[in-house]
Amino acid sequence: MGILDNYDLSLKLAKDEGERRLAAAQRRLLYLRLVDGGIYDGSGTLGPPICVVFEGWDASGKGGAITRLVAPIDPRHVRVISIAAPTFDEKRHHFLSRFWPHLPGWGGMTILDRSWYGRVLVERVEEFATEEQWRRAYEEIKSFERTLTDEGMVLVKIWMHVSSDEQLKRFKSREKDLLKRWKLTAEDWRNREQRPAYELAITEMVNRTDSSYAPWTVVEANDKLYARVKVLETVNAAIERGLLKAGIKLAGLDQES
Repeated sequence: MGILDNYDLSLKLAKDEGERRLAAAQRRLLYLRLVDGGIYDGSGTLGPPICVVFEGWDASGKGGAITRLVAPIDPRHVRVISIAAPTFDEKRHHFLSRFWPHLPGWGGMTILDRSWYGRVLVERVEEFATEEQWRRAYEEIKSFERTLTDEGMVLVKIWMHVSSDEQLKRFKSREKDLLKRWKLTAEDWRNREQRPAYELAITEMVNRTDSSYAPWTVVEANDKLYARVKVLETVNAAIERGLLKAGIKLAGLDQES
């Protein structure tokens, strides 16, 4: 049994409760983001860098979760970076080097749609990296994340988890929808055929890179509303801890439900 088998994918929220909690979490996030940027009280005091890393199965709802995450925030106050395959020039350097320019500074916030974990996922399964390279990467990633969090970064790592049946259902839905068909590629179908190999890689990834300073949060995403609420509430809790650790007091809206 793999680590992903420990999660209950039947979890869901009633529409009324889910929408209420989502709205509350979005309002809370807006407040926290303004505090972190030194804008809420006009003090100019910058909070810690905030970086939210999204990984997950194809069609697991990463895009929808990211949309809800950025919805309450002024676009000037957050960057969303979609990570694609490395370019020829990027491959000439250490695999982590291409991520440094995307990372936020103090008072900043960045959301990464896929990340350095490609090294131990797609690059491992598709053999784009040698076994020596991806095995070495676990400790390299942990050291990288330790460097970032020791400097004060709030690093939230999210794995969006859906069942094989739910993924197939979403693939077929996209296939029928002319406005969503572009999201489904031949590569998605090919990746699905390799799901057992990816499950093995994901299990080892979580086991090897889950840490006290950069823990993984697995989001049960068969129910989209439940997943979006869990993502927002997880990010909020992490930002709160980061602000308090940095000595920045929370007042006012932080008392709202």
